[in-house]
Amino acid sequence: MTDVLVLGGAGVDTIVRVPELPLPFADSYPIDTGVHTRAGQTGDFVALGLAALGLDVHHLDLLGDDPEGDLVRALHRDHGIALTALPQPAGTKRAVNLVGPDGRRLSLYDTSRARPGDRFPDDVLHPLAAAARHVHVTITQPCAEALPLLRETGVPLSTDLHDWDGENPYHEPYALAADVVFLSAAGLTDPERTMRRISERGRARIVVATAGAEGARLLADGELTHVPPATPPAPVVDSNGAGDAFAAAFLYGRLTGADPERCAHYGALAGAYACTVPATRTDAIGRDGLLGEGAVTA
Repeated sequence: MTDVLVLGGAGVDTIVRVPELPLPFADSYPIDTGVHTRAGQTGDFVALGLAALGLDVHHLDLLGDDPEGDLVRALHRDHGIALTALPQPAGTKRAVNLVGPDGRRLSLYDTSRARPGDRFPDDVLHPLAAAARHVHVTITQPCAEALPLLRETGVPLSTDLHDWDGENPYHEPYALAADVVFLSAAGLTDPERTMRRISERGRARIVVATAGAEGARLLADGELTHVPPATPPAPVVDSNGAGDAFAAAFLYGRLTGADPERCAHYGALAGAYACTVPATRTDAIGRDGLLGEGAVTA
């Protein structure tokens, strides 16, 4: 049996380090650090984080027959992560990430690489989900259309709403279908209100709102607690992938029997570690690093 099926979120990012964010208008900027393209979007990073912690992971998504798709396939092959790649004639998902000196980022997503009729075939999705202990659903298309079938399997679901503002209807099917919901507090005027609304209207017994250097809020079975941030083990260079690392480590804790607060501490440690990894690399905290530090800080 697979520990976690990761659904969607496979693609490539082009990383551009810029002198500041927001970037003032100019005809051109010299980029002395170079412009780098590497595999790794939200689903890839969650799968990588889970695999680095020793879990058996399978990733399912649509990929193009293109150089970007080749990079994604190579990433999974190099890290021993099982990948089922269905053909995507529109091409592999891609984005451009502008990264400031403090590690903050601005992401530009190419939404042309999806089609309204895209679907995960039931005869592919159902057996993979039924053979998993847990399914993590990214909010990339066409994952929303897969939610009813996933719920029918009875497998626990998680999702990451990223920078949801609490109102955009696109995110609601994910928010209401998952048992564990992650999101960023950055775009919320009242994080607690949004977290409780997710729990009251949907299935989630656990909702986590991450807040970077301020830590995170954890709503578990109706009780709201603050999770302190972890100290990064090296200088912070890039926040890209920190939320995915948090989710992966949290799910590792959940699948190994840890209580929600311990899971959130694992997430904070993994997220802090991710902030020390340059965006041009794909790396994740391992089990020894997580459990060794977690035993001291949590």
